Amino acid sequence: MRSLPLTLVARLLPVAVLAVAGVAMTTSGSGDTDDTRSQAADASPTPSAAAPTGGGAGLTPDGGGSGDTSAPPRYARPPAEACTALPAATVKELVPGAKTGGTEMKTSDLTRRSGCSWHALDGFDYRWLDISFDVTGRAPAGSGDPVSGLGDKATVEDKLTSDDDQQVREAVVTVRKDNATIVATYNGGDFESHKAPSSKEIRDGAISAAKNALSALDE
Repeated sequence: MRSLPLTLVARLLPVAVLAVAGVAMTTSGSGDTDDTRSQAADASPTPSAAAPTGGGAGLTPDGGGSGDTSAPPRYARPPAEACTALPAATVKELVPGAKTGGTEMKTSDLTRRSGCSWHALDGFDYRWLDISFDVTGRAPAGSGDPVSGLGDKATVEDKLTSDDDQQVREAVVTVRKDNATIVATYNGGDFESHKAPSSKEIRDGAISAAKNALSALDE
């Protein structure tokens, strides 16, 4: 059997190693995923900017201010245990073979950001899923196609990459609701056929994860 591309082999390493290497959150690619990498960086141990003083609830869906700076933010903190944001059944469906408990993302301040990731190789079929929460009201907005009925504003974008003839498809869903931003990243590829899943499958999986994550904010 052919050896796997280095970028894909890297995804099979422990999550802690991936986080240090800075490649845990996205497939290799060009600038189309720069916003996603910024989201991933927010989950790293790097100290974050100070949280806004009040006014979080006054943010408009596109991140602008509504003029109301007196109201406290709607979401005071993200889920402290982000790995419980997705039901076990959802994890099993999207990432076959993964431990449903997931791996908590490292962050310097759980009162502002939290997240979780799951990944597994089921036979030759690989899947990666992660979700992140940010309640600073300052997280970058997503780009791509609008997703209706999800938060105040939601977008989804997907990208197909190829490394040494191995395809990987990734979808990123960004949801804004009041002062909270949720990013769900879902990708995968088949190491035997070297083909990636369909755009619909990966997009639908990312949207499903984002919906569950959004519900966890209000629990």
